[in-house]
Amino acid sequence: MHTPTLAPAATRPATRRSPLAWVPSLYFAQGLPFYAVAIVAGQMFKSMGVANDDIAHWTAAIMSAWIFKPLWSPFLELASSKKLVVVSFQLIGGACLGLVAAALHLPFWFGACVAMLTLVAICSATHDVACDGLYIASLDETGQARYAGWTGTFFNAGRFISAGGLLLLAGYLEKTVGAVSAWTIVFCIVAAMLVGLGLYNSWALPLAPNTLALGHDAGAIARTLWQVIVDYFRKPGIWVSIVFIILFRACEAQVQTIGPLFLREARNLGGLGLSTSEVGAVYGTVGTVAFIVGSIAGGYFTARLGLKRAMLALILAVNLPNAVFWYLSMTQPTDLTVIGAGLCMEMFGYGFGFVGLILYMMQVVAPGKYQTAHYAFSTGIMQLGFSLFKYVSGDIQLALGYRHFFLWVMLAAIPVAVLSQVIPMQARRALDDGADAPRADA
Repeated sequence: MHTPTLAPAATRPATRRSPLAWVPSLYFAQGLPFYAVAIVAGQMFKSMGVANDDIAHWTAAIMSAWIFKPLWSPFLELASSKKLVVVSFQLIGGACLGLVAAALHLPFWFGACVAMLTLVAICSATHDVACDGLYIASLDETGQARYAGWTGTFFNAGRFISAGGLLLLAGYLEKTVGAVSAWTIVFCIVAAMLVGLGLYNSWALPLAPNTLALGHDAGAIARTLWQVIVDYFRKPGIWVSIVFIILFRACEAQVQTIGPLFLREARNLGGLGLSTSEVGAVYGTVGTVAFIVGSIAGGYFTARLGLKRAMLALILAVNLPNAVFWYLSMTQPTDLTVIGAGLCMEMFGYGFGFVGLILYMMQVVAPGKYQTAHYAFSTGIMQLGFSLFKYVSGDIQLALGYRHFFLWVMLAAIPVAVLSQVIPMQARRALDDGADAPRADA
């Protein structure tokens, strides 16, 4: 049996409602604005004629908010509860998504959209800190593993809605009312959904009160932030963990950036020439269903085997199916059934394996005195890896072409697979945290 490593069981708030009453809505609200930035914005820019490298550069820059969120995470402890922060930023994030729709009608629409999407990213990244902290504080380690698949599932339900239904709608509207009006409607819908989730979660979420005593002056907060940073980097083996987290996302970041653009690219330029609606149909719907199934299966698979024994299989599951994109670039099929089947395979593997990184950060890196902030640091580092490889993906693709790019992506998985076999899977507590840390792979 696992003993709780993220907070003693006695300190966890009692939860009246089943986790299934709030875990889905909590992580759906986390995923919806994320995919609005990561996928919907990229498809919008593609429809507007923006080049692949510019799309990769600007969306990577916007998503840097998820890298730096640990720097303000201690300030969130000043709120009376994590629930208050979660609900507040869901409502604020919904308003910011509405501003993206308004920005599309300005003469300087591209710069305005980038600015508004940056606000969405900052709100969403801030929300994520409290969201993950609420999850950790409300469930013991066994519960975390049991519902990890559900967190991934409903986080990526945001992908299903964004890259599926909304792209289908956008593709239809582009043909009837024009691109600007089409994407205005899409972002208004996303805004309304996030506001609705905020209202529901104001009722459903457990309170998760903040227990870390912080002074209410700037000096005390700054000292606590410094303590959080020092404590994080004093964890034994933390630099190896950082390298592992960054490399874990090397392939996925590149495929998730270039893959949807490859589907839209003209066939004479090496792509598949799909319309916005067709991308929504094959990548955002059936592909996302496969991701959801894979996420749930990966959570239960890891809970059964333990993180250490499961890790290599999880890494291979994330990366081997990327061969599908290489195959599609080589054959350029026109049958949507063939394309959809290939993407289902790729997305199932992605969902199945990504659970490994979440649990690695949650059970190996985060345990200790500042569990919520340290998990936020880890997810920031995870996003750093994503953004670094996302940023260069457009340049690499333009230099290599689609076929060689997807071959390169598969080779980029080798370092993290090797590293997973030599690093320990024990909780990396700072040396002065007290008792010996229990093993995460017990």
